[in-house]
Amino acid sequence: MTTACIVQARIASTRLPAKVLKDLAGEPVLGHVLRRCKAIPGVDVVVCATVDGADGAAIESLAKHYDTPVHRGSETDVLDRYLGAARLVEADAVVRVTSDCPLIDPALCGDVVERRRAESAQYAANNFTWGYPHGLDCEIFTREALEAAAETATEPYDREHVSPWIRRHPSYRKTEVQGPGGPEAKWRWTLDFPEDLDFMRAVYCYLPPPPEMPSWREIAAVVAEHPELSAINQARSQR
Repeated sequence: MTTACIVQARIASTRLPAKVLKDLAGEPVLGHVLRRCKAIPGVDVVVCATVDGADGAAIESLAKHYDTPVHRGSETDVLDRYLGAARLVEADAVVRVTSDCPLIDPALCGDVVERRRAESAQYAANNFTWGYPHGLDCEIFTREALEAAAETATEPYDREHVSPWIRRHPSYRKTEVQGPGGPEAKWRWTLDFPEDLDFMRAVYCYLPPPPEMPSWREIAAVVAEHPELSAINQARSQR
């Protein structure tokens, strides 16, 4: 059985253009994400799913620098793009991670992978409820569920966000890795606004440089010790 982690990435972003190519501690944001995804326990291969046309060229070049296979597809139909990436590597299960989460935690993602396997579920995630900082979101679903979603889903929201149709499916077994909640659940560790990039760069002043990959709990300890860090982007509440 092949478990693939598929990272969706593109250049276009109205709030922070080319955000996944931005430098963070001497490495592109997408580089952080790909390295961390390769370290997820239970993941056999990481694939970068980017867009057709010229906008996907820079992403493809960077992904190949990290020895990551690339699938290029529709910019708007991300669900179909995921299916193409899954078929490329003959995945039986798919971990979904977005490319704007450079602090994604391999061990936490591994917990989600294992929870789905242990409970023989079609879908597992760590964000049914908001218990972790926003930017640690991870989900996994079976290839069978992905194929069904791609064939059946018609709403633009479902095509853009990949998994909502699967999450709503009444007969699929679903399970969750719950977070601790508390103040951590209100922190923004994702990259969507300029303030988010300011936050990431400020946090890395207290972290070991790449290729080290501190865990989310190690990062949380830094943020808790320096509350001025989370204040940098706290006005950009978004889920």
